[in-house]
Amino acid sequence: MTVMEGGSQSPMSWRYCGNQIKLWRMQAGVSREELGKEANYEYETVKSMEQGRRKPALRLLQVADQMFGARGLLLAGQEYLKPDKFASYSEDFIRYEAEAIVLNWFEPQHIPGLLQTGETVRALLQAACPVLDDETIEERVAARLERHSLLDKQTKAFNFVIGEAALRYPVDEYDVHKRQLQHLLDMGERRNVTIQVLPFGGAHPGLNGPFVLLETPEHEQLAYVEAQETGILSADPAKVSVIAQRHAMIIRRALSPEDSADFIRKLAEEL
Repeated sequence: MTVMEGGSQSPMSWRYCGNQIKLWRMQAGVSREELGKEANYEYETVKSMEQGRRKPALRLLQVADQMFGARGLLLAGQEYLKPDKFASYSEDFIRYEAEAIVLNWFEPQHIPGLLQTGETVRALLQAACPVLDDETIEERVAARLERHSLLDKQTKAFNFVIGEAALRYPVDEYDVHKRQLQHLLDMGERRNVTIQVLPFGGAHPGLNGPFVLLETPEHEQLAYVEAQETGILSADPAKVSVIAQRHAMIIRRALSPEDSADFIRKLAEEL
């Protein structure tokens, strides 16, 4: 088993493409040193790419394809080496999010993804651990911003409750955070978007973490709960009921949409 830093297995696409380079290289009777010299990579770098411990670079695929007469067969592998747009554990949620007619989203410590500005998205991704490469960051920034188009669908209803901590904690420079707060105010003016603030103070079930309640076009109720490196989407009525009850309790503690807008506006003015 090939293991990357952090203990996770390297993607199958890396290992497959790397092995294809190795097989074509051996068939052509070319050494790793020769391939590395032609592509301007060290021997160990080529070895790591062939073994799938490092993602095969486009430059190596291009050189290998031409050097071994693969006629585009090696270069075609680049399509499968593009970084994932989303963390694997969130893929089911992303699919249902796009179809849902109602989303009730609670976030105690972060601005919900659908409401994040590009600057906020980038700051969060740049702080990821393990560190993400530039290509992955750009792919995920674009993917998250693409999701924002869901808010334009006026037949879908979005109800967000955001913890005060998320609103007070700048993930980047203060001017970036001010633009983020202004963006929340702008989004909250839409007829299909409701934004409420959950102020500091008192024990409540939201202290256990974020969640999203979704209603599908068939009126099926789903609940999504996410934590570090894991996310669970459930249609189990008993589990959905628990999350719905917690959401109702949180809503009762939250400020009204009008008072929430005043609260956010005041925070923005203080920056």
